[in-house]
Order: sequence, then C-alpha cells, then structure tokens
Amino acid sequence: MSDLIARRIAQGAGRAPADLVIRGARLLDLVTGELVETDIAVCGDTVVGTYGTYEGARVIEAQGRVAVPGFIDTHLHVESSLITPHEFDRCVLPHGVTTAIWDPHELANVLGAAAFDYALAAVGETVMDIRVQLSSCVPATDLESAGARIDAEDLLPYRDHPRALGLAEFMNFPGVVAADPGCLAKLAAFSGRHVDGHAPLLSGSSLNAYAAAGIRTDHEATSAAEALEKIRKGMTVLIREGSVSKDLHALAPLLTERTAPFLAFCTDDRNPLDIAEEGHLDHLIRTAIALGVPPLAAYRAASLSAAAAFGLTDRGMIAPGKRADIVLLDDLEACAVSAVISAGRPVDAALFAARTITPAPGRRSVRAEPVTPEDLAIVPPQGETSVIGVVPGRIITEHRRLTLSGLPDPGQDVVAVAVVARHGTRSIGRGLVQGFGLRRGAIASSVGHDSHNLCVVGADPAAMARAVNRLIELQGGFVVADEGGILAELALPIAGLMSDLPFEAVRDALPPLREAARRLGCTLPEPFLQVAFLPLPVIPHLKITDRGLVDVDRMAILPPDFV
Repeated sequence: MSDLIARRIAQGAGRAPADLVIRGARLLDLVTGELVETDIAVCGDTVVGTYGTYEGARVIEAQGRVAVPGFIDTHLHVESSLITPHEFDRCVLPHGVTTAIWDPHELANVLGAAAFDYALAAVGETVMDIRVQLSSCVPATDLESAGARIDAEDLLPYRDHPRALGLAEFMNFPGVVAADPGCLAKLAAFSGRHVDGHAPLLSGSSLNAYAAAGIRTDHEATSAAEALEKIRKGMTVLIREGSVSKDLHALAPLLTERTAPFLAFCTDDRNPLDIAEEGHLDHLIRTAIALGVPPLAAYRAASLSAAAAFGLTDRGMIAPGKRADIVLLDDLEACAVSAVISAGRPVDAALFAARTITPAPGRRSVRAEPVTPEDLAIVPPQGETSVIGVVPGRIITEHRRLTLSGLPDPGQDVVAVAVVARHGTRSIGRGLVQGFGLRRGAIASSVGHDSHNLCVVGADPAAMARAVNRLIELQGGFVVADEGGILAELALPIAGLMSDLPFEAVRDALPPLREAARRLGCTLPEPFLQVAFLPLPVIPHLKITDRGLVDVDRMAILPPDFV
C-alpha cells in the first residue's frame, strides 16, 4: 500500500506521468459553481491532480467538455429494472451513474437470504460500484402471503460484508414508532450503520420517533412541505423520479444551493425503456435544472450530498484523493453525457466484456395453481363499495367509496383487480380499481410489491384468468390478454422479477406491451409498474393483497363488500 501511496504522491506532484490525464476539461467546482479549465490527473482508480497541467501515459482530450463527479443513485432495486445486475451495469453506467445503492428487497421477498448471497456476489463483478443495503422488512407486513421471512439473526452474517452499507428502507414505520420488538432487534443490530427510511406522510412526533431510532434517509416524500420537515429533522431526503413514482416536480422548488447538502437523487424503480427514452440520473439532473434548480445544487445533490449521506467519503468530488468517477458532458444544463470514467477506467464495450457473471438464482419460483374465471369474478354490491383510486405518477392510492352501475363500470372507469398467491399457498384477494381506463381484456404482472404475488387488472374474468395462467406458464412476467388470447408478453423467469435477456431485448419488448394495453383502453403511460404497486400494503391508502383489500391507514384487511 505504501508503494501505491507513493505513486499517487509522485503523480499528483507532477514528478511522474499520471496513469491517465483528462486534458483541457472545464471542471465544475462544487464549492463555488465555477467552470475552471484544468487537466485532471488520475493514478489507478484515484484522482491525484486538478487545477493544473499534467502529463500522462494515457491522455483523453476533453476539448472543453465539462467534467462533473460520477452520479450516485442513492436508492434503487436493480431487479425492478427487470434486468440482472450485470445488464443494469451495462445499461446505466453510460448515463453517468458510477455508484448505485441497491436494496435487493424484491428478490429477498421471493428468495429470502439467498438474495443477499447473489447480490453481494454480483456487485463484485460489475464495472460501476454497486453497494448493497440489506433488506429490513421481509415481509413488509403480515397482511399478505409472503415468499420468505428475514429476521435480525438472518441479517447478521451479512452485516460486515465490505459491500454492505447497512440496513435498507425500514418500511414498517408503525412498528418503529410503536417500538415493536422485532423492529428494535434489527435497528439494534445495525446501530452505528446507515439505516434507510421509508415513511410516507409521516410527520410530527411520530417522525421524531422514527428519526430518533437512527434512521437517516427517506425517499417517500411527495411534497415540498413533507420533505422540508424531514430535512429539518436531520434526515436526507432522496428525491425520487422512477418509472411510476415521480416526485421531482413537487420537490424541485426545495432544492437550492442552500439545501443541497440535505437532498440527493434516486430512481427506486426505472425500466430500460424509460432509461432509453429519457435517461437515468442524467434525466433527473436535466429535469431539475429545467424546473429552475441551480445547476450547482443539482450536481451537488447527484454526487457530493449523496456520498456524504451514505458515508462514502472517498467520492462525490473530482479532487485529489477521491475515487476517479468522472463524467464528461457536452452541455452542463442539458446533462448531455459524452464519456464516463469509472474508478479511473474509461467506460467502453471491452470493459463490460471482461466481467465474470454469477448465474442468477430464483428460477421456477412461481408456485401457483391455474385459476378459472370464476375464481376472479366479482359481483359488486348495490350500495357504496371501496375502490382503489389510482393516481397517475404516484404509488399512493386513494380509498374511494363508489356506487357502481355494474362491473366493469366504464362510466366511472372501474374494473376488477385480483391478487393470486404464488408462493405455494392457495389464496386470492379480489377488489375494484379506478383509473386504468380499461374497456376490455386484462393486464397481469408477477411483479407485485412487496411479496410479488400475481396481480391482474381487468374488465373480463375470462381474460384475467387467461393472463394469470400465462404468467404461471412463463414463470413470471407481464401479460396482456383479451377475449381472444394473449396479445403481448414479457417473460421474467428469474424470481418472476428479472429477464435473462440483454437489456436491449427487454427495452424492445416493453413498447408492444404498452401498445397492447392501450388497445384495451388503458390510459396510464406505465401500466405494468402501476399494477405492481397495487399490492403494496405499506403505501397509503387502499391496497390489495391475496388476503383482500387493505386499509393501509389502519393496517387492516377490510371485510368484503362483495362475494
């Protein structure tokens, strides 16, 4: 190690040529906001020189391009990108994301602790630096049939792994506030380590109690007022903009040069088609700037603030001694990524080709019996009944009380929804949902947060049953069906969550699925991930699991209004 430090010193001092020099860049100074013309010298994986001129064994001519620190996605589920970690690496790193913090919560809900074994092995093989947060709430609640259970003692063997940062999103915020013994055991086991939060709409003394437990970050703020209260109480708010959850427009007014140290960016769930069409964190940065966020504040949130929030003190700036994660931009405000350097290595196809790849587990994980139309049929009551109200762009759903003229009820945009257990038990929850626009047919998904049972939305029980049964045959995926057959599908055979295909194939499969859903009348821009969040019983206000409708505000199963 002393020899390596000596090399860094010699190259930083200019006494020896640097391993790599980025010549003639305009460096975004994260202290002042100035663009300063300089060379950037790199020794191995570390920046050793800025604000000067350097000679190097290898030279990249920046030609005036803007150099900014690599972007850090502070919270995501790789499996929710529908691709493996290695394909995620290849898909996202060219967008400037050099560090990602992965909660393998979805895999863990299907596979248990085996998800940690896979995640920690896979992230040792990726080009980008992916760190793992150990899933804290598996299952998230006892209101659904789960595929696994992870207790405090199951987490301990992974706690000190060098790529494990701490404890992932603590979704059971009522349990924390009530000092539930199981919650306390997990929090105590990770005392002094980073603990992620997940506390939608929590405020006042309950938020005080939650933060007092040592929970430091939260990505569920959906209004500037909610986010401001959380950062005032010492939390770092992770501004989320994914394929379904889109909070950036609401929170952007809060992001200023003054507040940037307390805010960072995350995607949570973002699929390859949205990445191809819009981008990843580069999309968040350019959108924030277009909404009036000062560029300095946006780039700080994407790098330095994110690094500080998670204790990654070796990155977040382009400065001597920091990890050489560097993004070259053709345009600062448009965040137009031109080239990426990850740990001192220019990112190209050869870098990805040199990786080893750990085989993914979780095949043959959909253990459900076929269903019939009668299993999914609903006869709505004569009076008012509870209906899940979808809010486009949000995973929060409303608890609406409606009187229906029939089912489907196109005048009120109400159709049926069902959740079919997939982990070896036989249970089916049935309910009603408003806001999909469906006039006929059905759409179904094996991605159903958090236990990933099979969720189907439809105007026709026969089409719903056809879609569910096709999911079982595929061992997971997305399916669109009508009265005549299957219109479109995507297989996700790895735990029912991920494809084993290259990300380009997954990207290309999504438009036909969306188009098939539109032909059925669906008006949602991303219907499949919207379906995936209907069974999430830790997000207000009304959800559905295989046990039935869940009043999330009371954390209770509702008695059915219908049979």
